[in-house]
Amino acid sequence: MTLNERRDFVLKRLVELYPNPPVPLDHTDAYTLLIAVLLSAQCTDVRVNLITPILFNRARTPFEMVKLSVEEIQDIIRPCGLSPMKSKGIAGLSRILVDKYRGEVPRTMEELEELPAVGHKTASVVMAQAFGVPAFPIDTHIHRLAFRWGLSDGSSVERTERDLKELFPPLTWNKLHLQIIFYGREHCTARGCDGTVCEICRTLFPKRRTALPSTRVPKSARVKPKRGDSIASRREKGVGRAKSSAAKKKAAKR
Repeated sequence: MTLNERRDFVLKRLVELYPNPPVPLDHTDAYTLLIAVLLSAQCTDVRVNLITPILFNRARTPFEMVKLSVEEIQDIIRPCGLSPMKSKGIAGLSRILVDKYRGEVPRTMEELEELPAVGHKTASVVMAQAFGVPAFPIDTHIHRLAFRWGLSDGSSVERTERDLKELFPPLTWNKLHLQIIFYGREHCTARGCDGTVCEICRTLFPKRRTALPSTRVPKSARVKPKRGDSIASRREKGVGRAKSSAAKKKAAKR
């Protein structure tokens, strides 16, 4: 298959499988979506959806959130992991929304990415799913599948985003990124498929017999962090990676 033929098959099959994919994170508006996406860094959507009702019962708007202390927020969101940095990010961005934006979530990528703990992927999700602006948030599932399907070379998440945006029409982006995520979770998983197992991989590359290598982001492709970025937003941007407690003891150099 040519690149365009692969694109057309992927788009057609994903629409058949997931005609109306829901946003996996429960939310009611742009602010609750922003907080939910921030919490989802290094955490499952299922766990986030268990924690956000508790948090939003205490504070559902930036005006209510700034009344909570960082410690109170941290205590609620602790099960989501990275709670010290996430709680500071939530408190910090809520204060900025109140002081600078009258409690409203800004509607541009540039303004969103200036908020504490908000990286490019988080901003893209909010733009796409809260405001309906075409965006293509790239998570690990999309990065992995784009490489397996020969739609990008897997060298970096930035390259994957650029390639997919060039390949697919903008009007498909907001739904397509969700469709790829669902397919990656259900069929083309990190361990369950190596590029030779799932239906789409086998259809696109019927002669492929060798498992594909991992698509880790090389150090040269990682984005330099901004001052004030939380660990969560640094991880989202590809700066560093999660460490076990043993690894933390060994490598204090990052």
